[in-house]
Amino acid sequence: MSTTNTTGPGGTLGVWDPATDAAIETPSGTIQTPVPRRREVLVALATNFRALPVLVALLALVIFFSTQSDVFLSSRNISNLLVQTVVTGTIALGLVFILLVAEIDLSVAAISGVTSVLMAKLVVEAGFPGWFAVVVAIALGALIGTFTGAWATRFLVPTFVVTLGLGLVLNGIQLALLPDAGRYSLLGTGIVDIAGTYLTGVWSWVFLIIVVAAIGLLALSRHNRSRTFGIESSLLRIVILPVVGTLVVGGILVAALNTSQGVPVPVVIFMVLLGLAGYLLSETRFGLHLYAVGGKIDAASRAGISVARIKMIAFALSGGLAALAGVIAASRLLGVSVSSGGGIGGGALLLNAIAAAVIGGVSLFGGRGRASSALLGALVIGTVSNGLNLMGVETQVQLVVTGVLLVLAVTLDRTIERVTGPTK
Repeated sequence: MSTTNTTGPGGTLGVWDPATDAAIETPSGTIQTPVPRRREVLVALATNFRALPVLVALLALVIFFSTQSDVFLSSRNISNLLVQTVVTGTIALGLVFILLVAEIDLSVAAISGVTSVLMAKLVVEAGFPGWFAVVVAIALGALIGTFTGAWATRFLVPTFVVTLGLGLVLNGIQLALLPDAGRYSLLGTGIVDIAGTYLTGVWSWVFLIIVVAAIGLLALSRHNRSRTFGIESSLLRIVILPVVGTLVVGGILVAALNTSQGVPVPVVIFMVLLGLAGYLLSETRFGLHLYAVGGKIDAASRAGISVARIKMIAFALSGGLAALAGVIAASRLLGVSVSSGGGIGGGALLLNAIAAAVIGGVSLFGGRGRASSALLGALVIGTVSNGLNLMGVETQVQLVVTGVLLVLAVTLDRTIERVTGPTK
């Protein structure tokens, strides 16, 4: 049992008695206080093994749904599941930056919807090239996010209120941009090729090798940095296990997908985004400042970090990623409509994105989380949705299950926060 030195009541020295949950005096006058076992477990969950419960839950879900439907593990369904996950995961990835600075953005679903409708309008009515319309949509999303961050920091208005109001405004603009028919079809445009293109054969395996190499390099850099600063770091846990796990799971997925159409391009885009986000968070000064602002905003400000600038960049990244998610969703659905961005109000998409980030391990209270959290959480949400659909479960039940998962994830996060405190 691990121990720490402490002083008992009244300044006397003693040893922790787990049976009575109290310190007792030792004959030698020295004290060794074992850390309560519950705190040891929660500290481990908060730091080294934060992804473990999510991975176990994901594996359990896969096993359960595979026993309920013969279609679940088919290559075609896996491909559909991954593309569905990309939309939620991309928005969740943007929310990772927001949650790390202890803020919230309730407008991401609306940003996704309005930017995708604008993109379709530029392509269908104005005749602009697809690539130009996509760039405009992403840039507009980033601009909206920048405006949100600037407004909140300039006028000290809670981002909950700012983004809630902004979401309503964007919903109104989305309706105004749509034609009388309520839908733009993207058939015959280059936009549909985004979700309709696949990597097959050798290129799918090259993609897997690049992903594994990127994960290995980032993990090795993290390991070496910890060793440089005298922090204990396990090469097996930090580097070898993630690399081997990714290689094995990725190899199985690529082999399965190649029996159908191959690896969908949206999956490739999402993995590139994950790699870039992981690099930003772990290898750059900006990432360090994000964690500092979310961990202790007053200390970060006293250290010379521009809190307002960091928050504005975080909201800009979130807005741009939400817009990109809207583009991918429009490509997958072959058009845009009132339901784009989760529909007016964006309830389901917004809930799924926030739930994905939190379930994946990002703290709602700032300062803790990784880019990979968006992937893990989105896979859990996507697996639940896909599996329940195959079982014929109604939408309202799916929403209930997602809501329960979110509450449980936040409860775990809050318990960790309360018990471990300084580990954040």
